[in-house]
Amino acid sequence: MHVQVLCDSASDLNHDVLERQSVRSLPLKVILNGEEYEDGIGMAPSDVYSRMRNGQAPKTAQVSPQAFRDMFTHYAEKGQPFIYFALSSELSGTYQTAKMVEQEVKEAYENAQFDVIDTKAASLGYGLVVWRASELAKEGGSYKDILELGQYHAAHMEHIFTVDDLEYLQRGGRVSRTAAFVGGLLKIKPLLHMEEGKLIPLEKIRGSKKVLKRMLEVMDERGKDLKNQRMAISHGDDQERAEKLAEMIKEKYGTEEIHIDFVGATIGAHAGPGTIALFFLNDTYK
Repeated sequence: MHVQVLCDSASDLNHDVLERQSVRSLPLKVILNGEEYEDGIGMAPSDVYSRMRNGQAPKTAQVSPQAFRDMFTHYAEKGQPFIYFALSSELSGTYQTAKMVEQEVKEAYENAQFDVIDTKAASLGYGLVVWRASELAKEGGSYKDILELGQYHAAHMEHIFTVDDLEYLQRGGRVSRTAAFVGGLLKIKPLLHMEEGKLIPLEKIRGSKKVLKRMLEVMDERGKDLKNQRMAISHGDDQERAEKLAEMIKEKYGTEEIHIDFVGATIGAHAGPGTIALFFLNDTYK
């Protein structure tokens, strides 16, 4: 029996990719003006960003224990092995909730074969991990090989990103209020990355035009086999700049596959409109 790959909506994989790869995704929740929506289902990312530009401040909520219970039990009852790759535990309590439910379901179904994996990744960095694991699953790969491949990609996935307005990160406690105010005055654009699943400031760049160039330089320093690996760029309702970055990468490295999509509401609610994020591997899987 093939292995089923599961994820949550913070992977930012769109419906077409999920369907094509036979991945099941559990939606996180977005809360706006007291109304709750399913991330990517009840409200499109573009609508969330539009509301944010108009001053609304969305909140997010993790996948419920019951949603995990229903999904995990569904496959355990069928005797189908599955792996749930989760959004970084440093950014959401979703992973911890899934681990709690994992224990419950394994006690009820002793022969169930499944794992809950903390990818320490987010947005399309997380999505690329899920995508590659699901490809191997569709090819009929073994449970052990799919688990190993997914964990390797998660451990070697780079996240390099910038935000258009530090205010959104300040609201989420990612930068101080003073830093956000000064950054706005000086037109400073922060460059951030992920370390062990946490968002970490990397450096500050004055002027938005220099940011994309610097992102390429960081990728050049850290990436490996940049021509042949699948990369991804996610954006906070800024398709034009995302495509510009993709063009720069293709021109420099001849990269054949760069997937571009929205930063979904789960991450976008904290990063804000104008976010640009680049994802690539710093090593290639043997």
